[in-house]
Amino acid sequence: MIELLLRLFLRSGLTGRRLGQVVSQSKLISLRGQWKRAEKGVVCASGCFDLLHPGHIRLLEHARSVGDILIVAIESDAAAAARLAPGNGSAKKAPARPIIPSAERAEILAAFAAVACVAEFEGPSPHEFLARLLPDVIVLGGSGGFDQSAHGEITDLEALGCKVVRIPLEPDYSTTRLIERILERHV
Repeated sequence: MIELLLRLFLRSGLTGRRLGQVVSQSKLISLRGQWKRAEKGVVCASGCFDLLHPGHIRLLEHARSVGDILIVAIESDAAAAARLAPGNGSAKKAPARPIIPSAERAEILAAFAAVACVAEFEGPSPHEFLARLLPDVIVLGGSGGFDQSAHGEITDLEALGCKVVRIPLEPDYSTTRLIERILERHV
């Protein structure tokens, strides 16, 4: 009886789901070629993804729904630290960020059912990485209130054939707000 239940469970698909992979950029570019030949639509979302919250999860689920394969490009620790340093618009009392190292952020994101692969990018923008990957769709979280340099990068990527989809941010969810709540309660 136990053997029968075990076989039914294994056939149910509830186990054995292959989790997403954390891969190098070169491996991801190779996989992109395979997916293109198989006519799979590739979607890419990028960001820091430091302390995950429902806004991140909803963004990733929505991003996955606009294509066949979701890639997540995460900022390197150095890039995120430079962008999120106090004085660059982040809270002054907040701890240095990112709080979670990039290898751990990548592993966590790869465990989501919606995510096929996670790769890290260096620099202040994922533009160079995206220009090499050339996903079919690039998902941006936010209202579209980007600065001129970001607008130029988006235009460049659209000229290369990437469709840009903006997904509104979830109200009341942000990593900065989460850190502020933690500090208010425990400091």
